[in-house]
Formats: sequence, structure tokens, C-alpha cells
Amino acid sequence: MAQGPAPSSRSLGRAGLGDGPAAPGLKAVAEMPTSQAAATAAVEAALAALELTAESPEPGSYLVRLEGQRKLATMTWLIVGAHSLHVEAFFCRQPDENHARFYRFLLERNGRMYGVHFAVDERGDVYLTGRLPLASVSTEEIDRVLGCVLSYSDDNFNPALAIGFESSIRREWAWRIKRGESTANLRAFAQFGPASHDPG
Repeated sequence: MAQGPAPSSRSLGRAGLGDGPAAPGLKAVAEMPTSQAAATAAVEAALAALELTAESPEPGSYLVRLEGQRKLATMTWLIVGAHSLHVEAFFCRQPDENHARFYRFLLERNGRMYGVHFAVDERGDVYLTGRLPLASVSTEEIDRVLGCVLSYSDDNFNPALAIGFESSIRREWAWRIKRGESTANLRAFAQFGPASHDPG
């Protein structure tokens, strides 16, 4: 179901797994089932090999910052459970308008995605989420899945905003032009600004 070779996450940062006390972490890992402890070690080894920075509030939970070009950053959780590795990244809040069109746009992409898919919470906020068997956790698979998270988040962010937040974007255009503010970072939404305006 993958769209092709998954983008690599290797160039996203330097490794750093947190500076918490060593003893509590070691004790918690030691109390994990063997498969869970092995997967935890594999995730840490993968993050180090991929030179990715991660916060680790507790053993088995890692928050990774994936920097994009369109979406500034996609904060992604890797959580080692008893039977699977849970992957979750916030995509955007619930849309202001065009709800059916907005969610259909995301659902149409789910069938072509690898490892994660778009999902909503009870408020309508959107996440990328998925689960991997613990036995499949490796540097190569972590690299592939994080690369997919980054690609799906970055590639779909502006089109989703254009559908679900059109009125807000139009108001932002009007406000900035009225005040003489730069509209450079609205260039991706030029269709909502004055036709003759040159972003600057």
C-alpha cells in the first residue's frame, strides 16, 4: 500500500534521548516484558542511528520533532506498548468550514498511505496514527515510518488548510495588505489574495 520509496528521516536532527535520571528508567525497562524491552531498546537505537532528537518522559515513550517545508514541525509520538508500537502525530485542529470536503480529502488519501493513516478525535482534530508489531521495530522501519509521517503531514498540510480554513486565510490576507505587512508566508494560498498582489 506504500506510494513508493518512503522518504528518509535521517537529515532531521541530532540524537538526544533526554537527560532524566538513569536508575528509574533502567528499573522500568527491566520490569517490561522481554518483547517490549527489546522494542524499547530498538527504538532508542534507531533514533540514535538516524540522528533524531527525542524527548523521553518515560521509558518506551519518545516525542520526535520532524521539521518540514510547508508544516513547520510535526511532533510525533513513538510509544512502545505491550504488543505494538503506537505512532501518533498531530496534523491540525478541526476545520472551521467545509467539514465534509475537508474530511473526504483526508480519507481519500488513507488508502494510499503506509504505516499511518489520518484519524480524528472526539473534537474533530486530525492526527496521523498507526501501530506496528513489536517484532517489526528496526532502524529501517522507524526511518520509513517517520519519513512517511513527515511526507504525509508536509504534503497535505496546505491543501487541507485551503479547504478547512479558507475564510480565515482570506481575512489574514486582507489584514496584512491593509497594514502593509509581509504576505510572503501566504504565497501557498495566493488564490485567496488579490490577483495583482506580489507577496513580499
